[in-house]
Formats: sequence, C-alpha cells, structure tokens
Amino acid sequence: MRITLVSPALLLAVLLASGVAIHAQAATTGDCSSRSAAILASLREGRFADATRDFDPTMRSGLPASKLQAVWAQALPAQVGALEDIGTPQAQTTAGKAMVETPLHFARATLLMRVACDKDGQVAALFFAPAPAGEDHAAAGPLPPGVREQPLAVRSPLGPLPGTLTLPPGDGPFSAVLLVAGSGPLDRDETIGPNKPFHDLAVGLAKAGIASLRYDKRTLTYGRQLATTSLTVDDEVTDDALTALALLRQQPHIDRQRVFVIGHSLGALMAPRIAQRDGHLAGVILLAAPERLDLGVVLQQLKYLSALPGTPQDVMTAQIHEVEAARETLAKADPAHPPTGTFFHAPASWWLSLAHYDAIDTARGLHAPLLVMQGMADFQVPPAQDFAAWKHAFAHNSGVTLRSYAGLSHLFTPSGQPPSPADYAKPAHMEPKVIGDIAAWIAHQAPAAAR
Repeated sequence: MRITLVSPALLLAVLLASGVAIHAQAATTGDCSSRSAAILASLREGRFADATRDFDPTMRSGLPASKLQAVWAQALPAQVGALEDIGTPQAQTTAGKAMVETPLHFARATLLMRVACDKDGQVAALFFAPAPAGEDHAAAGPLPPGVREQPLAVRSPLGPLPGTLTLPPGDGPFSAVLLVAGSGPLDRDETIGPNKPFHDLAVGLAKAGIASLRYDKRTLTYGRQLATTSLTVDDEVTDDALTALALLRQQPHIDRQRVFVIGHSLGALMAPRIAQRDGHLAGVILLAAPERLDLGVVLQQLKYLSALPGTPQDVMTAQIHEVEAARETLAKADPAHPPTGTFFHAPASWWLSLAHYDAIDTARGLHAPLLVMQGMADFQVPPAQDFAAWKHAFAHNSGVTLRSYAGLSHLFTPSGQPPSPADYAKPAHMEPKVIGDIAAWIAHQAPAAAR
C-alpha cells in the first residue's frame, strides 16, 4: 500500500508515475529482467498495448495502455525532457520480490524505472522514481569529526522500524530531537529524489551539539501489511513518534529534560498532537506546517501544478476529477463505517481521522515553546495561506517564534522560478541557516522540568 498524500515525492511523481503495490511472491530475477526490457522497448517504440501485455490483472486495471501512454509520451517529457541514454539494469530480490531498476537519463533528471514481478512472472508493479543515488545525488559525505551514528529501532505494532541515533562529539548529556517525517512512505532520511533533508538536519544539529533520532516510517517498512487495514493518521505518525520519544529518553548521553520534536509537513501538522500526548517536551519545531490537510488541499496543489508551463492538461484534469469525486464521497461518509478503497492514495479512514483535527488549536494548548519555520517559495504549504494562519494565531505569543526564509522550497532547499516539483529532483542540501537557527533556538530553551 502506498500511503502517499501530498508529499514532495508524490508531487514529483504524480506526472511521472503510476504504481501498484506488489502483492505476490516473486518470479526469478531473470524473468523479471526480460519483462522489464520488453516494457522499455515497447515504450520507446510507442507500442503501449504491448508494454502492458505482461501486466497482472491489478496492473491492467490500474495502469491501462492509455494511461501509460499519457505518462510516457506526455508527462515525462514535460517534466524531465527527452530520454537521452539508458543505464545498466540492476536486478535484485528484496524481501522475496524480484525487482529490476533501470536508470533512464533524461535531459533534466535521471529516473529509475522499477519493475517488480510476481511468482508467475507477471508484472505486479511499474513506476518511475527520481534516482536516489549516483552522480545525481546530493552527496552526504563523511560524518564530521567526532559525530557518530548508531542503529536504533523503534517498536511498532507490526515490528521494528529501523532508525538512526546521531550523537555529537563528547559524552553529553545532549539535548536531543526526534525527527518526524512528512506524508508518504518515507525513510529515516526523508529521501525525496536525490535529496535527504533529515540526514542534513541530523548531521548539522550534531555539529552544534544536539543529538537526534530518525526512523523509517511504518508505511515504508510495513506497507504491504497495511494494505487491508483501516489506517489512521495516528497509526501512521503519532503513535510511532510517541514510542520513539520514550526510546530516545532511555538512551545514554541524552538529557531527558531537553528532548524536542521536529516535524516536517505532515509531521509538523501532527507535532502539536504528539507534544500534547507526550506532555514532557522541552519544545516543538514545525517545518512547513500546514494549517490543515484534506482533499481540498490536494486540489489546490493539483491546480497549481496544472498551471505550470508544459504540464499535460489531460493528465492533470483526470487527477483533479479523481480528487473531486473522492472529496464528494468522503463528505458523505460515515466515520464509523468508512467506504472501502483508496482516495488519492490513502484509505477513507486516514482522511476521516484528520477531519476534526485542528493543529493550531492544539498548539494553543501546549505549554512547550514553539518554533514555526517556513520556506517562502513553498508551493505545497503556501506561505500566504498556511504560514499566515500560524502568524495570525501566534504573532503576539511570546512562547512562539515564527521564522520565514526567502527563496526556499518545501524541503528548505533553494527553489526555482516558478517553484515546482522539479525543485525536488535537483541535488541540494537543507539551507545551513535553517539548521543553525534551529540549533540556536534549542540552546535558548529551558529544560522541560523547569517550566
């Protein structure tokens, strides 16, 4: 299951890809390699019906030849330019699934064509994703002297969530932050295309003497098991964050009274609830915090994308109609008996669990200090709407600090003009000033027990 809402990954991929969850055991990698090569050859020759010949029934329904044609012949060229070269396919078996990744070098970005096959050799998944590594990656480089990282798994009802504890030089006790990622099945680094903003943040804070814990989301690690569940936003975000906070406080070298949460995007939206339920945080930092999240927000973003130069209008019109229909259905839904199926990549239970949550109102009830930070070139969380709402609510509250940054995107990296999903395909690092401002703010906060 792909619980992907309005994450940067989706907005980069929405014009590039259609993915269907893998739902069976794998074929051999040799079989899958043959299927992948045949699909790519058919796509390049414009034989879109042939490209779908080996799809399983679910794929045929979700990605018919007409939709595949719209992605390959219209959406991809509009977003990343013409195909210039093809890299060497790499086949592997992961968690019992055969997967073939083929680098596709377009004029403006490198994408990976990923093909997965079931036990009968049928294609169970096909999608295009920004290449996460190689020459197009924002190189992380070695850790700074004295900074060290160690694995630390967070418990969840489905099993452990792999994580990383990053520690500054010395023995501490250190102030520490928990990093809570945005929407979608994100890894601990919040990898979006070639960028890893949470890795940047963890290392930057460690250089300033602040420890951190980040972890792979439940929807990434256990997406398949979640495919038939009535998932809520607390299942996806809140509950695991609370468990991770308890784990972070148990670690040697951590000052239990100086633990903070940093939430980004969806993580920022839910951070006030996490703080409310935890009750012992020394502070809360919100990065690109939405005022709300519902299908109306998705429609706003899709309409923004539709107005960008070169956007294939038929693809966007279909997306917009899909979301409008989903919004109408959910408006009439009974939360006690939510409709089945997915609504723009999430179950009805997920959307309905957010219907009555007010992040700003929840934040008003917190005793912990709050830092709200916003990139002013963020088209996903528009400053004129969302950041303005946070400013209106807290402009005269001495316990809340509001900071904005000209020219920075949703990922707090430099943005192009106009801001677009293409920004997320460019290798970049989180703006150092943002990390420095977070570290300085944390240094000035009193321990939780002192309030």
